[in-house]
Amino acid sequence: MRSFVINETDKAISEALIDKINNLTKPKGSLGLLEKTAHQIGLIQQTLSPELRKPQNIIFAADHGIVKEGVSFSAPEVTAQMIFNFIKGGAGVNMFARQHHFGIKLVDCGVNADFEPMEGLIDRKIRKSTSNYLYEAAMTPEEFDRAIEIGVEIVDMVHDEGSNVVSFGEMGIANTSSSSLWMTYLTGIPLSDCVGAGSGLSKEGVEHKYNVLKRCMENYKGDGTSKDITRYFGGFEMVAAVGGMLRAAELGMVIIVDGFIMTNCVLAGKMLYPALTDYCIYGHQGDECGHKLVLDFLHAQPLLNLGLRLGEGTGAICAYPLLVSAVNMINEMASFKTASVTKYFK
Repeated sequence: MRSFVINETDKAISEALIDKINNLTKPKGSLGLLEKTAHQIGLIQQTLSPELRKPQNIIFAADHGIVKEGVSFSAPEVTAQMIFNFIKGGAGVNMFARQHHFGIKLVDCGVNADFEPMEGLIDRKIRKSTSNYLYEAAMTPEEFDRAIEIGVEIVDMVHDEGSNVVSFGEMGIANTSSSSLWMTYLTGIPLSDCVGAGSGLSKEGVEHKYNVLKRCMENYKGDGTSKDITRYFGGFEMVAAVGGMLRAAELGMVIIVDGFIMTNCVLAGKMLYPALTDYCIYGHQGDECGHKLVLDFLHAQPLLNLGLRLGEGTGAICAYPLLVSAVNMINEMASFKTASVTKYFK
């Protein structure tokens, strides 16, 4: 795996940012989380006048070998079918992207299907699906490194196109199973609290999923390091997202984090490079079991709580207007001095 240079955001500018925000014509703290968001974006960009340019959502898609164990409500072929839906513009993420003027990059990292060359689909297939980690590692070390590099490449692509703010989405039936295993291993939270309904499992289905994943943990043959856990139980699309997040942080981009799966990708990335989270703004708290717990572990304060559990980057894109509002606040609101308004607090 390549090395990244990800530094904590320089806090030297923090006091000046806080002073500017506090001297806008409003009671101190009255815009709540918008103020914290403006402060964080200012720290990421190291400026008192931050800006958001050409937002893009990167969707990584791949299939998972563990799907053979009946851990998902959705059929395995849905991953491939959704590729065509994305390209036709009919998915939830397409609608939100149009509404909020996001570009979309759709990347095949390991979908279990053959696609003809299609406009709108970036072919970076490692192989058709990961292995079934009930019995063996999901991917080899070489495949892990390749997935990281795919994420780096696509983030470089959007950065070269002028984007300084990026969100990540995923498509991969059974990837909540991988996320649950990453979560329990990397946080120490019991597996039972990490396993949820995914795309719609019944109570009995969730119990079956839990029992399968418990057996996966019993059969694990790795060295227990964060990197090995990420490789052994991950999906190609998830590891690509980790690589993309690490590269985005290295480039000083603002990262908008989507739901349960992408939050666990932040978790995995943070275990490798702790400063990653300085660059992450959490779009929402989703409805998947365990999402709140992993957000709490990361000390994350999400912008929205709409009961979402779609993935694809939808929650991150829905939250984007709040980032715009935060940036507009710090750039466009008058100060007490410029507006000739008496400041009524210290």
